[in-house]
Amino acid sequence: MATLKTSVLGIDFENPFLLASAPPSASIESIEKAFELGWGGAVLKTITPDNLEMYETSPRYSAIKEKNKVIGFQNIELLSHQTLKYWGDGIKYLKKKYPQKVIIASIMAPIDENGWKNLVKELNNTPIDAYELNFSCPHGMPEKHIGMAIGTSVEISSTITSWVKDVAEKPVFTKLTPNVTDITQISKAVEKAGADGIAAINTVQGFMGINLDTLEPNLCIDGYTTYGGCSGEIIKPIGLRCVAQIRQNSSLPILGTGGISNWQDAAQYIAVGSDAVQIATEVMVNGYGIIKNLNAGLLNYLEEKGMKSISDLKNKAIDKITSHKALNKNVCLKPDIDENKCILCGKCSKICEESEYHALSNIDKKIKLDKEKCQGCSLCSIICPQAAISMRNK
Repeated sequence: MATLKTSVLGIDFENPFLLASAPPSASIESIEKAFELGWGGAVLKTITPDNLEMYETSPRYSAIKEKNKVIGFQNIELLSHQTLKYWGDGIKYLKKKYPQKVIIASIMAPIDENGWKNLVKELNNTPIDAYELNFSCPHGMPEKHIGMAIGTSVEISSTITSWVKDVAEKPVFTKLTPNVTDITQISKAVEKAGADGIAAINTVQGFMGINLDTLEPNLCIDGYTTYGGCSGEIIKPIGLRCVAQIRQNSSLPILGTGGISNWQDAAQYIAVGSDAVQIATEVMVNGYGIIKNLNAGLLNYLEEKGMKSISDLKNKAIDKITSHKALNKNVCLKPDIDENKCILCGKCSKICEESEYHALSNIDKKIKLDKEKCQGCSLCSIICPQAAISMRNK
């Protein structure tokens, strides 16, 4: 029988699914409900020094929907408004009631050594399992020289990591931003500074578009907007890429996050190097109850593959990711058209002609392939509405 139990840096996880630091982990009552439903742990909404001023906007969320399903999400919400005492008492309460659950304290402070160290020293007095350093919030906080303003600097990220490691009594994860040219530069710097693990990624900076009737932003605050953190399914490819790049350059544990909406997404993150995963947006739009399918789906997958635990899945795909230069250029797959599925809509031939190669044509009510012209790009198989085209070595 397979198990979802795993261990990261000596911390035992009953399953690899954590609430990410976000609105779903903003209160003790909410986290308690999530734990009752089966979540393996939670990263608390980012705790800051009590004197850090924050003022929220209304509204602060926007979304991209496809067939009434949220596939992209933007938020400009800031950090926890709860006091350090609230979190200290709450952590003690949760750990006493749920000793098997993992609790990670996300923290952020201005670029000040005493500010970071004092925050950690206070939380050292609680039974948290680890720290997560928020170097990555892309909105609101960078203007105060924190959040993404830290995570885009090798020097600052390294310095603050070392400050925290000087006093932290539990493992330290650094949460990195994808809004950089090369995330591995930052991951290498914090590893050298003593980080015990990496969390990746935080949200991707962007905004959700313009209402063409009013010519105002879709996320509109008194006629204006700002760049905020984009999340949800649309950022999964970015998150996977970042986790894979970090894994290819480091053996540190990784908490993978970014666009995970089902167990399949989680399995992919684990296969490219994640030790556990964090989820926020999918919880925000569908609730804590998604954990039932996450746990059941991943467990069933492991059993079908003959794997005993997620350790058997971890890193299984990482060696399949290489440079473009190293890819085999001697293979050229050609489209194979299933005439039983083809409805002769002509989309494949039209797109092939208008895209580049002119290799497909619709002649005498049949799609014909010119093998000499075809370069095996696979666009036809992607756009076929009937899934009638597969790419084969012909």
